[in-house]
Amino acid sequence: MSQRASPGPLSTLTPADSAIESSFGERIARGDGMSRWMGWRLRLLVVFALCGCLGLFLLAREMASLPRVDANWRATADNRIELVRASDPVLEPMVGQRLVAVQADGRSVELKDALTLQRSARWVVDDEARREHHRLHEELGDLLAQPAVQFVFAGGRSAYVQTSARGFAGLPAMYWLLCALALAVYTVAVVVLMAKPNGRNLLYATIALSQAANLVFIAIESTSDLALPRLLAHIDLPLRIGFDLVCAAAIVHAATVHPRRLPGAAAIALAAWAIAAALTAAVGFDRMPYGWWWTQLAVVLYGLAMVALLSWSYRIEPHPFATVLRRFGVVTLVTWVLLTASLAAAITLPGVHHNIATVGSTVWYVFFASLIVLVPFLSRSQQIMREFSLLAAVSTVATSLDLLFVAVFSLGPFASLTLALFLSLAVYSGARQWVLDQLLGSNMLTTERMFEQLYRIAREVEAHPERTGVLLSELLRDLFEPMEVILSDRRVSATRVSSDGSTLMLPVPALDGDASRSHGAIVLRFAHRGRRLFTFEDARLTARVVEQLRRAVAFDKAVEQGRSEERARLAQDLHDDIGARLLTLMYKAQSPEMEEYVRHTLQDLKTLTRGWRRPTTGSRTRRPNGRPT
Repeated sequence: MSQRASPGPLSTLTPADSAIESSFGERIARGDGMSRWMGWRLRLLVVFALCGCLGLFLLAREMASLPRVDANWRATADNRIELVRASDPVLEPMVGQRLVAVQADGRSVELKDALTLQRSARWVVDDEARREHHRLHEELGDLLAQPAVQFVFAGGRSAYVQTSARGFAGLPAMYWLLCALALAVYTVAVVVLMAKPNGRNLLYATIALSQAANLVFIAIESTSDLALPRLLAHIDLPLRIGFDLVCAAAIVHAATVHPRRLPGAAAIALAAWAIAAALTAAVGFDRMPYGWWWTQLAVVLYGLAMVALLSWSYRIEPHPFATVLRRFGVVTLVTWVLLTASLAAAITLPGVHHNIATVGSTVWYVFFASLIVLVPFLSRSQQIMREFSLLAAVSTVATSLDLLFVAVFSLGPFASLTLALFLSLAVYSGARQWVLDQLLGSNMLTTERMFEQLYRIAREVEAHPERTGVLLSELLRDLFEPMEVILSDRRVSATRVSSDGSTLMLPVPALDGDASRSHGAIVLRFAHRGRRLFTFEDARLTARVVEQLRRAVAFDKAVEQGRSEERARLAQDLHDDIGARLLTLMYKAQSPEMEEYVRHTLQDLKTLTRGWRRPTTGSRTRRPNGRPT
């Protein structure tokens, strides 16, 4: 094993016998790391957090102040709008009727189909339908902003209804949940960037903020009944497309520099950003035919590029973070393709298409946001976070399959949902353990082998304390199968894991009892031959292995000390008692032969007791099986 400097700075962790904490937010909570945060970073972090909370509060107040009619609408099988609930006494008799027009202030908007119920133009596939969607929402937004509005139903019946502000209590639960998730994603992005301001964390913040903005837009759309506010209807399409393409370009850019910088990274990143900017301008402002298809295809190509770049990075250096990110990328890309296929298959079924665009896209964005929040904590995430990520992926796949079955096979809602859940849970049950093993790995060293190794190392360390680092490195090599094990002269106080999970560092314990002498550190890189990350569970396990080794050595020393004391006592007893008797017998011998015999016996007794008093550590006799007697 070569002696050389350890790679890169590693994030500081607490000792493994206490709760080993994660970085970022937990650094603030730790008393020993608080001083590093008591400065401009902490103050700026608080400012950003307050700005986020204030922004969501102002948005909620604006949404609560917008005029509306308290009624629920739905798309019928023949693609018309039907009233399903109304709290206004004037409108309530019209429940079940089809809406054909909305009138106010001398203007009228005819509703030929249920296109207006499609909340966001981002998920309208046809170009002409998207333009019509934009026009309808702008005109309806103006009409519904009037103090009173008239709804005209099929058969000539109409209802003249007063509009009123919805108030905070009128905002749906989905709005608050999505805003809360957006705030969580925003906060994680700011914390990551403030923890270590650099280009890589800036790219992560860009990805997270794009998805937080998507969630906010979806939350706003969940409050609309018939139309979005005029301003939102005008900017919804270019911003939503921009958020998706900027996020995709940032992901490709990040793959070129993390976990290692690739050759030609600048050119690849520049091309990704240029394509994203050009496509956003062309599609967002309706300058490109088949814009929705180009956007979906671009996101798929960006995803494939990310997977290819991470594979290339892994071939250059088998960093486990590249493997984990590649798996996440494949799962996310598959769910995106399922969502796209569902929408494409349901073009001729407007009611089904509306459900896919509303429900399917929301589930996908929530799933993707959960993955983004998980990424900075991959090496230190708790079990609940991992399970949430897996369940979110299963929910996304189940929703996409459900909508796809309805669109392609014309199954009923119950049959399609049952089949989708069955397939998704079957895949989850079969792949769950494999996914967790790939993400976290499994210990390759069995309990029996671990005990034998500890026993052997304890014996050898007792005889040769200077070889503690080498012997412990051999044990950890068998335990984690790292690609690289380094003995470093660097002094560390506790077991620690690097922020990206690629490196585990631990101090060489002073098993010989000489705590004043520097024993250096053991650095392990790329666990399981570069196929998984080091985690905090690994740090805890390592600390416990070292502690058990320390106890084994201490116990062995205590046992040996007891044996030595017992041998000394027996030697003293033999010398004082049997020796005195033999000496008396020698003086009273009846013949010279008897005296000589007793003298030789007394000399043998002295030799025996003198050997018992000598320390025997490191010189035990061994049985044929190699164990000390």
